[in-house]
Formats: sequence, C-alpha cells, structure tokens
Amino acid sequence: MIIKEGKNITLAEKSKFINQLLKETKRKLRNVLILPPDFTRFCSGAGKLTEILYHSLPTYANVDIIPTLGQHTPMTEKEIKKMYGKIPLQLFKVHNWRKDTIKLGEIPGEYVKKISQGKANFAIDVEVNKMLVENNYDAIFSAGMVVPHEVLGMSNHNKNIFIGIAGRNMINKSHFFAALYGIENNLGRISPPLRLAFNYAEKKYLKSYPVIYVLIVMGTDEKGKLQTRGLYAGEDEETFIKAAKLSQKLNIHSLDKPLKKVVAYMDPYEFKSTWVANKAIYRTRMAIADEGELVIIAPGLKSFGENPQIDNLIRKYGYIGTPGVLKAVEKNEDLRENLVAAAHLIHGSSEGRFKITYAPGHLSKKEIEGVNFSYVNLGEIEKRYNPSSLKEGKNILASGEVIFYISNPAAGLWALKGQLTA
Repeated sequence: MIIKEGKNITLAEKSKFINQLLKETKRKLRNVLILPPDFTRFCSGAGKLTEILYHSLPTYANVDIIPTLGQHTPMTEKEIKKMYGKIPLQLFKVHNWRKDTIKLGEIPGEYVKKISQGKANFAIDVEVNKMLVENNYDAIFSAGMVVPHEVLGMSNHNKNIFIGIAGRNMINKSHFFAALYGIENNLGRISPPLRLAFNYAEKKYLKSYPVIYVLIVMGTDEKGKLQTRGLYAGEDEETFIKAAKLSQKLNIHSLDKPLKKVVAYMDPYEFKSTWVANKAIYRTRMAIADEGELVIIAPGLKSFGENPQIDNLIRKYGYIGTPGVLKAVEKNEDLRENLVAAAHLIHGSSEGRFKITYAPGHLSKKEIEGVNFSYVNLGEIEKRYNPSSLKEGKNILASGEVIFYISNPAAGLWALKGQLTA
C-alpha cells in the first residue's frame, strides 16, 4: 500500500506517487486496463490522475480505458478531452451495461437477506465487462474519489467494477438492495450491507484479476475550492478503509441544528440530469429540518434519466416516496425490470418531510412538477440567491432571509451531530 496525505497535494507530488506505484507494482505492464470515473465525477481529480498514470506507463504497454459509466450517458469527445487531457481518444471504450458483460457468479440471496437484516431477499448476479475477463490484463487500475455515497456509504473501491462496469442485473439489484435498506442507513458508512456484498463478490470472483485501487480524497478550503488531500494505492480492502476514514473526517459536515433552507448549486458541466443532480438531495437530507426546503440551482439540467428508458420511467412515476414506489414495483413490470430506476425514485424523495424545489436550465415547470418537485425560474432564483456572491454555509441576505449555501453537494455529506454514530 502507498499513501500520500497533505493539505493540498501538488501535481508534481501526484506524478511522484504514480511513479512509486508503478515501481512497486513489479509487473511487466504489457497489457493494462484503466477504470476511471466518468464525467459525472469530473470534480474528483481522477481525470488528471488517469492522465498522469497513462503517460507514466511503459511506452510499449497496450492500454484500454473504460470510463465507469454504470448506466450513465456515454461521454462525448469534448468531455473526454476536458477530463482526461492528452490521452488518445481511440483508447477509450464505452461500457454498455445491457450488452457488454459476462456473469462470473452470484451473491446468494441468503447472504443478502442476512446482511440486510431481512430487508432484501434476492440473489445478485455478479456481472462485469467482458474486457476485464477476456483480455488477460497484467494490471487493472481502478481510480476514483472516495466520498460519502448514497448507495455504498462511501464511493469507489470495488464500486468502479461492480457498478461502473457491471451488468443490468447487478446494477438493478444492488441499487434496489441499498434503497430497501434505507439511504440514511448507508450514507457516510464505510461498511453498509451493500459494501459487504461487493466485498463478498470481490473475494470470491476477482481473486485472479490484478486489480490495483488508486483512490483520491478531496477536501475543500474555506472558499469551498476542492483540494487533493489524500492519495492511496493498493490491492486490498485496507487501502479503501484508510481513504474512507480520511474522507469521513474531511467530507462529513456535522451540524448542531437542522437547516430550514438549503440552497445548492449544481455545476452545469457535470449535472445534466436529476439522476446525478439529485446528489443535492442525498447529501443534505439528513441536515434539513422537517417542513424545510431545499432549492437546487441546476443550469445544466435537461433530463431526468441518463438514458431514454430510465428518463421515461422517472417521468411516468415521479418521486413519490418509498411506499408509493414499492406499490408501483409490485404492480408494474417496467419498474420490476428496471429496479435501478425504482431505487432512484426512492432516494430522490424527501418522503414528504421537506420541500424540494428545482431551478432547471432546460426543463419546463410542467416537467418538473410532473415528477413531484416544485419549480422556480432559474433567472429569478439566481437573482435572489446569486451563487457568485454567496459564501459556503450560513448566509444572512439583505432581506433578512437566512439560508445555508452549498456550492458542490457531491463533494460531501451534511448531517446532524449524532446521526452517523452507528
């Protein structure tokens, strides 16, 4: 295991870290696979680390790169260049979660039932991209940011494989498993049940694959600007645990009192659908007061789902809360076949506890209200809450209104003291 921690790790230090990793790998790196996050994790810093890694590999190495899309929209050439810099475009392969996978085995239903305390009771197929299995790689570098996450407690590690390049059954059932267990029972935890399930799958089915994790932890300065605070590389679970502990320390913000009004800004380059922009809901929900309000300023928002099928399902059923979604799953085949959408609808609801208001750049009032969110005009809300003039955290406006502003909800988790002790 290699560790580098600091207040603001420089580009030179990142290069040194990667060179040390390659030196200690002690493998003839003729055939290499890199699994970085996709553009929805642009702020992670993993794109630059991927670029450094690629240019540090031996010149004779054959390199494949699969952005870990899961079921997200494939990246455009412009996004690839913006995120990964000067890596040849032809090296990037698009993961198709419906067609490109092979089944290695399954996580047994009895084990799922046991670790979920009976809340889920079904087997989960372990499906990964065929290239990982068939291409006989000398090393598989899985890179990405560790940060609080709604499905796995903390993101990254084997998530890159078991969601990022996984198949339909695995993506559907793992997300539904997490939703049944409860989003607030997952957020910010290092080893919630789904993580245990993925660890089971890794130990049983990935033993013979040379996976090396390259993990990043980001922190924010007093102005909310992201800085690289930790780099971790290794092949074992302890690598992830060390990164996750630093992320918990840096990225979980504990509050004394519930927040009555939260205003969140979603960067238009990264957040173009509620599928990813709803991170504003996930990461703040534990801190918002009953009868409070979350206002999400999303100038890039133009869809609900990351693909047409999921988009249609979100429009059809809307964010109707857990009881409503579970009834819909019971009665409707289209949701049973797309449990990832059902899980998303559960996660994106406040369960009627607080109001969720979207200010979208490209969706109409009718569309937003059609999925059970409230709508406000983007231009109007940006005049009232100008992101360029707000500071992170508590703001008292000229009108006397008190709001809590978050410029990048995806980079953290906000919760009340005592909520994450378990």
